[in-house]
Amino acid sequence: MVSTLLGITGCASAAPPLELSGYTDESGAITVLHKGDSADPYFAMQALMLAHENGMDVSAPAEKFANWLVPRQKPDGTFDRFCRGADTRWVSCKTADADDSLLALWMKLLETMPAQLAKNPVWAKSYQISKASLEHLYQPSRGIYMVSPVVLHGLFMDNLEVWSRMVHLKQPQQRAESDKLARAIHDTFWDPVNKRFLVSTQLEQRAHKPTFYPDHVAQIFPLMFDFPLLPANARPYYRNWMVAHRAEWLTQGDADYPWGLLAVLALRQNDKVSAGCWLRQATPLRHSARWAVSDEASYQILQSRGVVAVDRETNCK
Repeated sequence: MVSTLLGITGCASAAPPLELSGYTDESGAITVLHKGDSADPYFAMQALMLAHENGMDVSAPAEKFANWLVPRQKPDGTFDRFCRGADTRWVSCKTADADDSLLALWMKLLETMPAQLAKNPVWAKSYQISKASLEHLYQPSRGIYMVSPVVLHGLFMDNLEVWSRMVHLKQPQQRAESDKLARAIHDTFWDPVNKRFLVSTQLEQRAHKPTFYPDHVAQIFPLMFDFPLLPANARPYYRNWMVAHRAEWLTQGDADYPWGLLAVLALRQNDKVSAGCWLRQATPLRHSARWAVSDEASYQILQSRGVVAVDRETNCK
């Protein structure tokens, strides 16, 4: 992601602000859904980073969210998901889906606020604990990261998210580590026989029929981070994916979330038609139970860049 997650970071003073009314409260928590009662730090940070790396100003909600989340970090460095009770207080109610990607996102978010990180000892301590916790998930035999201390397999998309943070670090040793991880990700997950990326190190996945998520999404996920080790150049690789899967992507909101971050990727690939198709298809879902905070961030990114929904006559198949 030049590389930022899907985008171009603009000057914060001139950037349009990410507006999260209905997705955040006075405490700084960010909910998955509009006026929802569940807060998953992964979705919150995905939305904040997506907006930040595509030219929006997220400074206010990001700092408030960080101050809300940091005291809720567990002693081992990991985070839970949270639910709001009848008394409106946020309580831990579920473990995270994956510790590796969440820890990387948390450090990446803190790195977007270097002044606060430098002067805030609570943030600095959390950053170091998170770094140590993530390193405990490293699997030397493969050179990748495991999901959690109890889930001992590796996931392709999680490792891409870990790499996406490392690739921006400036020290030569850090760059060497990111290059090493990129090669390990490719060597572990690329299936040369079927010419696709595997989603997991679990052997049983090979017998499963591919589905939109995780299988088809996994094939395009590297483009979201400018991952360099693709089987083809990025442009034709993207086009081939859209030819094969655009129609299926645009119907995901019928039963699931509409995957707005793929519309931001389309914009980055100068495919405004696909981005406009997404707006036409998904906008009626806005603020509904099928619209996550990451979809809201995606919608606002497209709006800020002047993308409009295509007309009814445009073929989006």
